[in-house]
Amino acid sequence: MALQQYSLMAVTLIAITVSCTSRVQSIGVNWGTTASHPLPPSKVVELLKLNKITKVKLFDSNPQVLEALSGSDIDVAVGIPNSMLRSLNSSVKAAESWVHDNLTRYLSGRTRIEYVAVGDDPFLQTYGSQFYPFVVGAAISIEAALIRAKLQNKVKIVIPCSFDAFQSESNLPSTGHFRPDINKTMIAVLNFLTKTHSPFFVTISPFLSHYQYKNISLDFALFKESAHPHKDTHNRSYKNSFDLSYDTLITALTVAGFPEVKIVISQIGWPTDGAPNATVANAEIFTKGLFNHIHSQKGTPLRPRVMPLEFYIYTLVDEDQRNTSMGNFERHWGLFTFDGQAKYEVEFFRGVKGLVNAQSVDYLAPRWCVVNNNLDMMNASARATEACMNADCTALSPGSSCFNLSWPGNVSYAFNSYYQEHDQRAESCDFGGLGMITTVDPSVGDCRFNVELKASLSVMFHGLNFWHYLISFVLTILMLL
Repeated sequence: MALQQYSLMAVTLIAITVSCTSRVQSIGVNWGTTASHPLPPSKVVELLKLNKITKVKLFDSNPQVLEALSGSDIDVAVGIPNSMLRSLNSSVKAAESWVHDNLTRYLSGRTRIEYVAVGDDPFLQTYGSQFYPFVVGAAISIEAALIRAKLQNKVKIVIPCSFDAFQSESNLPSTGHFRPDINKTMIAVLNFLTKTHSPFFVTISPFLSHYQYKNISLDFALFKESAHPHKDTHNRSYKNSFDLSYDTLITALTVAGFPEVKIVISQIGWPTDGAPNATVANAEIFTKGLFNHIHSQKGTPLRPRVMPLEFYIYTLVDEDQRNTSMGNFERHWGLFTFDGQAKYEVEFFRGVKGLVNAQSVDYLAPRWCVVNNNLDMMNASARATEACMNADCTALSPGSSCFNLSWPGNVSYAFNSYYQEHDQRAESCDFGGLGMITTVDPSVGDCRFNVELKASLSVMFHGLNFWHYLISFVLTILMLL
């Protein structure tokens, strides 16, 4: 009897260990390609493998990306852009076409697609009602298409929920609820997810909470022990912004009538440039604090010892073409720089020390475009402004890594950004005669003057991507006729 009890305890302990390990391994990354010169997909897949990352969430269904992921043993969440929601909402045929083009052909080619994300944060408040009225209808159409293709047991449909879809007037979890303008749609979303046994994908952003709300201090957002706790009802005390946001969501789900829905944190991270407190040092503190919190399995005050199913870090690499309507930091969320170089040291998984850089990265020649200050500089600032309208100058914004560049250093930064983005063509360093090409790196301290990746790779990547989406768009329109 004692031996049986011992054996049962041993099996239980093994089960607990496996459970904890599987949870720790359920950390993935968001991989976006909104860059002028993105790393080739094969190089990114290699980077994922080097860092033992086994889950990746995409924002679209780029064919080169999905082909590169074939046979990689990486679980993939593909995305349907917001621009497609209206047509999918009104046409099952359009959904069937999308499923055939973006799922069936790649699943048969050993790409492990486990989720289809309908929309890219379609509930974001800044979008108004532009997208969310079509979300549930689009999801129903995709579900019908999956059933027809006999993929309903292989691929789950999820609907990403933005960080601002739920709120609390008291800024405490006990009064959490979904935004009134989307509450009815959120209930329909949750009904759909419950019916299809799919998890609830949600963004939680301590950085944006700190950036937008005065009551969230930097220490509180960064998991620091020195942070002043936020006290809620029933003696619940919150020591960090993640727990506060997560429990606010739990209350919102409970109020809506879905307290038991499984949750996946689809986006969470900290930017490293483009705004005050968006620094490499703070990103390192935040990411280490988050990983320690995940590994501890302590849960939150409202859900002790229960953590979300999965976490997807936002993002893998920086993207210099991302929309900056939320802020210039939007282009600097990466764990890695645009060329796959780790920004800081962090233990992604227990026992895996540090991050591994991308290998054998192919750059343009080591040349930079700077201002020739031996000339008449009267029009230099105007020329720099023109350059920044067509290139990425977010590092020059207040509180950013290049903000302290003195004039005309900031002009040189603008010139070089434009020059690199235009593949170092000689005419792209003219600027009315003010530009000058140099082989001496003008980088100063933390302000990096980039040399871009080779254009041939990025042009091929974006060219194929363009034609893929053009063909998909035409096919969708034909289906609707």
